[in-house]
Amino acid sequence: MGVRNQAPRPAEGSRPWLTVSSLPGCHGLRVAGEVGLATRVDWERALARAVREGGREYRLELSAVTFVDVAGAGALAAAAQTLEEGRRIVLQQPPPTLRRLLDMFWPGLPAIEVHTP
Repeated sequence: MGVRNQAPRPAEGSRPWLTVSSLPGCHGLRVAGEVGLATRVDWERALARAVREGGREYRLELSAVTFVDVAGAGALAAAAQTLEEGRRIVLQQPPPTLRRLLDMFWPGLPAIEVHTP
């Protein structure tokens, strides 16, 4: 299964969107848009790739993600909990909502590391 590349961001006021592309130079993905009901399939596909691909560390660059609902945060936590010991998902610049949800419902999850500027 390849990375799903979508068209550029739709106009304001249109349907929620999510784009996923490879992150150059490492195991990882760049994600942009919203993680919610309308984009859940794409988000879960990206997380499945993170779990499946080798390496000790898998990066998700999230600086262009504007919103993550609790189900999207739960899908991330569930994916991280399936990783073998010693592997982790590194979140680069996640939106504040995602950091709050992880802190509130999945505090101290060792397979998720958060990097903020």
